[in-house]
Amino acid sequence: MNRRNRRTDARNPQANSNGPGASAPAACYEAGLRHLRAGRYLDAQICCQQALASDPNHPDSLHLMGLLSRQAQQYEHAVEWIARAIRQAPKVEYLSSLGTTLQQQGRLEEALKALDKAVQLKPEDAELWINLGNVLAELGRPADALLAFQHVLKLNPRHWDAAYRSGFLLHRLGRPAEALFYFDLSDRLQPNQAAILEMRAITLHKLKRFEEALADNRRAHVLNPENADTCNNIGAILQLLGRDQEALPWFDRALELRPDYIVAFTNKASSLQQFHRFDEAFAIYHHMKTIDPGNAQADWDLSLLHMLTGNFEAGWAGREARWKAHSVVYPKLSEPMWLGKESIEGKTILICSDEGLGDSIQFARYVPMVAARGARVILVVDDAMYPLLSALSGVGQSFSKSASMLPAFDMHCPMSSLPLALGTRLDTIPSDISYLPAPAESRVQSWEDRLGSHNKLRVGLVWSGNPNHSNDHNRSVPLRTLSRILDVDASFVSLQKDLRSGDEAALREWTDIIDLTADLADFNETAALVSCLDLVITVDTSVAHLAAALGRATWILLPYLPDYRWLLNRDDSPWYPTVRLFRQTATREYADVLDRVRAELLARVSTFGAANE
Repeated sequence: MNRRNRRTDARNPQANSNGPGASAPAACYEAGLRHLRAGRYLDAQICCQQALASDPNHPDSLHLMGLLSRQAQQYEHAVEWIARAIRQAPKVEYLSSLGTTLQQQGRLEEALKALDKAVQLKPEDAELWINLGNVLAELGRPADALLAFQHVLKLNPRHWDAAYRSGFLLHRLGRPAEALFYFDLSDRLQPNQAAILEMRAITLHKLKRFEEALADNRRAHVLNPENADTCNNIGAILQLLGRDQEALPWFDRALELRPDYIVAFTNKASSLQQFHRFDEAFAIYHHMKTIDPGNAQADWDLSLLHMLTGNFEAGWAGREARWKAHSVVYPKLSEPMWLGKESIEGKTILICSDEGLGDSIQFARYVPMVAARGARVILVVDDAMYPLLSALSGVGQSFSKSASMLPAFDMHCPMSSLPLALGTRLDTIPSDISYLPAPAESRVQSWEDRLGSHNKLRVGLVWSGNPNHSNDHNRSVPLRTLSRILDVDASFVSLQKDLRSGDEAALREWTDIIDLTADLADFNETAALVSCLDLVITVDTSVAHLAAALGRATWILLPYLPDYRWLLNRDDSPWYPTVRLFRQTATREYADVLDRVRAELLARVSTFGAANE
């Protein structure tokens, strides 16, 4: 038989028939279905047309025409064909096809109705529930989609894709511990899948189980070495483990695979800064701006590097990128923002906190300067700061951020923009020894009474900050790390709120540490307790700013790459005259830092003892 005859046989269902009725629509449909499965779409269409010529309402053929139209991305025609099939016979298969076709068109609500009808007709079909869950997820209903995927696992406990999708949604819902359960299940059911390992690694990362996350990412990289995201993720975890030297080649590999990969550039610049390779970091940020001129995160990171290296003019201006780079908690105001260009004499200006608690304390020093320009100041701060800053000099009215109503005002200025508005340079930082309102004498006396006799140097201790801070792994230390100084003959007082699990046990062991933090209800109380102390030793937290702004002797333990405000290569601070900075060396270890602190503390104890003899 020649090729032409074989072609004719393929198109003519009667050619392969052996009995009466072979020309019936059903036979044409079956032939068309075989062609579809073999990828011979034109032949399948001819068979359908023959079937429908015989019976215009043959439901299977109408449905098959819909599938062929969908395959050709003719979605409107596909919906019409499948809808005609459903009108003849509302089969589950047809409803499912209609739902997925409508989904591909972006007609999600209609797709949901079709798929919901399908699962009602055949509730035991796991694949229908998968399709339903996919549409619910696209509709932005992750909780409902999750229920659909979990139901699939009830119908088929070995459905690895339903487990994966459940984990993915739980990850998006911010429930990483639950997500990990499903990624583990998916990995057991379908091992050695790069996508599963990548998502499990991201979840382990979120749970701060960094070594496990690193192992999963490495496995994913072996399975899919051309994935730039995996290379970047390996580097990012190595950063968190303090292994920046190992991280750098992974960022380079990610950039080889994807030369415009902004996140990898950002991470590489961050690791370079850990080694004080600032010129290279500057070059990366400038290169990023050629790739993505509107990248606010690059502007923000560049501004912090300018600040760290003392270029305040570029730094303050660049920090305004925070409005685009981050989700800043700040009220939506219709009044104009003041950044120092207009006269404010006779105006009412609202000054509102926009960053962390420590930032509010640091930049509160500018409020009296604004008032001195003839403006009436309305101060709005976080609830935790309200008791402390409401009595700040120059404040006409003060409110907490939770206040429902604010009085009228002419313009506003974020607290963190005050240095920009007032043109602060390194040599013009307003650095009064104490600029916060003095705590009430009655509160101070109450803490004095609780602390008892003052026959030893009183030293306040803070060893960790907000665990959600992006640099917490570098700036916070476990309480046990401070054991190098706790044998000094001083009276140690904990100022540490929100103990971490390991620190609770350590604090119980060191019974000599006075812990009254349960009664530190707000910053006013903390200020009163700090006022009773001779010295505060702290990592870089809001308490460091509080103690320094009260004019108390404050020693701050800093990582090798500190926050921008502490600058570089100096043991004093232009922001706070009573601060001493104890910096890590290039080893990036706190042991040497605390050895230096211990030596200075011994000298301080000796001086205190001599003064009280």
